[in-house]
Amino acid sequence: MNQTFSFSLLATDGKARRGEISMPRGTIRTPAFMPVGTGGTVKAMYMDQVRGVGSDIILGNTYHLMLRPGAERVARLGGLHEFARWPYPILTDSGGFQVMSLSKLRKLNEQGVTFRSHIDGAAYEMSPERSIEIQGLLDSDIQMQLDECTALPAKDKEIERAMELSLRWAERCKTAFGEQPGKAMFGIVQGGDDALLREKSARALATMDLKGYAVGGLAVGEPQAVMLEMLEITCPELPAQKPRYLMGVGTPDDILKSVARGIDMFDCVMPTRAGRHGLAYTRRGKVNLRNARHADDHRPLDEESDCPAARDYSRAYLHHLVRSQEALGAMLLTWNNLSYYQSLMGQIRDAISAGAFEERTAEITEGWVKGDLPPL
Repeated sequence: MNQTFSFSLLATDGKARRGEISMPRGTIRTPAFMPVGTGGTVKAMYMDQVRGVGSDIILGNTYHLMLRPGAERVARLGGLHEFARWPYPILTDSGGFQVMSLSKLRKLNEQGVTFRSHIDGAAYEMSPERSIEIQGLLDSDIQMQLDECTALPAKDKEIERAMELSLRWAERCKTAFGEQPGKAMFGIVQGGDDALLREKSARALATMDLKGYAVGGLAVGEPQAVMLEMLEITCPELPAQKPRYLMGVGTPDDILKSVARGIDMFDCVMPTRAGRHGLAYTRRGKVNLRNARHADDHRPLDEESDCPAARDYSRAYLHHLVRSQEALGAMLLTWNNLSYYQSLMGQIRDAISAGAFEERTAEITEGWVKGDLPPL
């Protein structure tokens, strides 16, 4: 078992990169997709299923866990790995995005942010130091700096102010994190849709010599073309021998295009949220099981899938579960979706190693264009 944190580049194809992150709790194959376990659970999934579809790492959320059940309580119960029965790597976000988007009556200054819980209105304080402390109590393996995420569109001065504040907070988080063998703290590049601010943020973070770097503040309402442009600007400014994480992204198309620009890690609630709302991701594109066309369709979602949820249940049955609001419908479709996402990541990794990433991307997207099987 590797007792240190390390990242190895195993292959490249253009700007696309295949690698491995080695940590005491396991190896993360990159490009990697991290299922989101907001409150210590990947919604509608057992943890052995999450592992079984090929997940090397999951994401936990500092904001939600500090509110309920509380970071100190999780620590007393053995940490998030023991609490959730996931013995493999966990990345925790800093809680900053949720503070900005969910909290009531928040107030931000140089020291940090004070806010009221969206659950019960209780008052809390979050500083860079407290964010790192909470992530330490959770015992996560990869911890994120506290940053200020600005929703787009925003005024240039506001974007610059938030970016500069995030850089100062990154320094404080680095100091608070200190030296923790086998663990890592990542910085977060901010700068909105401003190329110069993105470059400045990335260069300043690179001088801090952190274990990894995330790109934040994207997929927050801007067009995909803007996101990709910011990645083309940002990635070359980040150290090549460190992992790069695009936060909160995204659709399968977002992932393919971001890998092509040098991104190694992703997370998104999309596959689990879609599953709970009757939408399935397949190699032929998206399938809305709410549609009446599936009511008499005996075919599975994908007869060639390794996932039982995709292969062994008829569309008619899945349609019935969704329309009846049965919990099993959400469970099966989430299982299918995470299986599809992890299968996609495996195809991406194999294609990069074979020097065929562009060709495989074209094949995958052609499958979406052709679409789902015609109705019976």
